[in-house]
Amino acid sequence: LDWAIQTVAARVRRYRLAVFDMDSTLIRCEVIDELARYAGVGQQVAAITERAMRGELDFQASFIERVALLKGLDAAVVDRILDAMPITEGVSELILTLRARGIYTAILSGGFMPFAHYLQRQFGFDEVHANSLEVDRGALTGKVQLPIVDGEYKRNALVEIARRREVDLADTIAVGDGANDLPMLMTAGLGVAYAAKPVIQKQVEVQLNHAGLDGVLYYLGAGSELS
Repeated sequence: LDWAIQTVAARVRRYRLAVFDMDSTLIRCEVIDELARYAGVGQQVAAITERAMRGELDFQASFIERVALLKGLDAAVVDRILDAMPITEGVSELILTLRARGIYTAILSGGFMPFAHYLQRQFGFDEVHANSLEVDRGALTGKVQLPIVDGEYKRNALVEIARRREVDLADTIAVGDGANDLPMLMTAGLGVAYAAKPVIQKQVEVQLNHAGLDGVLYYLGAGSELS
């Protein structure tokens, strides 16, 4: 059972901006782990990813370490991962409904641009922020291009998009699952922890652990449109 106690004011608030983490939120995988599997370093990278998402490692340092292990990987692997990328249940319904309500949507991802752009094309996200995959002669270089999209970047991006769109932060939504999502979850008017790591569940009151991602709509006062 997913539940949250909300005031009437919160349920009728006119939200105008919604931002989302990508890996393990909009999609049911961590793309850096999938890339690592093809590079033959899957277990090593997955272990680092898990610790970073639990908040046990500095995200930027762990990201640089993981990307370095991908050096030499054939860039064509990206298309193979895209072909089989598992989309989280309810994403289409959620984004269609948000867009119908006139809510601006953005992906703020510590993952990579090719995957964020794919979701943008598929579901109509208005804006995407993610890390670049540097490629040279058809292979990943293992180098990181700055700035890295970490927790502070996500929070700053949320604030900047809200400023640019003339949206009060109280009228924003953020959804994510990992430690690097916590700054934006705590900054948004409505922060939703989706199937989140324990460190996030301890700090974010509004959670979804069982419903699909379209369950976010219930926290916006949706009802009959989801039946």
